[in-house]
Amino acid sequence: LIKMRRSGGALPFARLGSSSQLDVGDWVMAIGNPFGLEHTVTAGIVSAKGRVIGAGPYDSFIQTDASINPGNSGGPLINAVGEVVGVNSAIFSQSGGGNIGIGFAIPIDLAKKVAEQLRKNGRVVRGWLGIRAQDVSPQLAASLGVGRPGGDRAHVPVVSEGSPAADAGVKVRDLIVEYNGK
Repeated sequence: LIKMRRSGGALPFARLGSSSQLDVGDWVMAIGNPFGLEHTVTAGIVSAKGRVIGAGPYDSFIQTDASINPGNSGGPLINAVGEVVGVNSAIFSQSGGGNIGIGFAIPIDLAKKVAEQLRKNGRVVRGWLGIRAQDVSPQLAASLGVGRPGGDRAHVPVVSEGSPAADAGVKVRDLIVEYNGK
């Protein structure tokens, strides 16, 4: 819940929802000022969750077809009951110009965690393992000689030099089959 005060009284506020409650296909609205056009509202659906777009090591965006254009960044992505579930952040554009129906929002659950860390510590602290992990596809299982594919294991194609994982002995082509006894 975000509340602000001004000399004449309380400003209206938007309720923060939970992005973890979103499902693919849910209706959402994007609000912003695309190309300087104030108070623009567009509607669409959640196209995907957990989308990695190469924006950094912590990618996990909500993908939507609600039109997000330059000027919408920082505006809210709102669910069907009026709760903020994301922060409009990026678009996919082959020309670099406008929206082609693929927009991305930072999940509000992540934004809440970042805001809390900023309030508490004045900075954001994140864990870093120093690997990339991928599911074991049938082709990868065959090339590694490990038999069946499966989501119960993770393949390590990259280990960052000097990372905690490298220091612990994790190597490229390792399979992670257990973590913390599970």
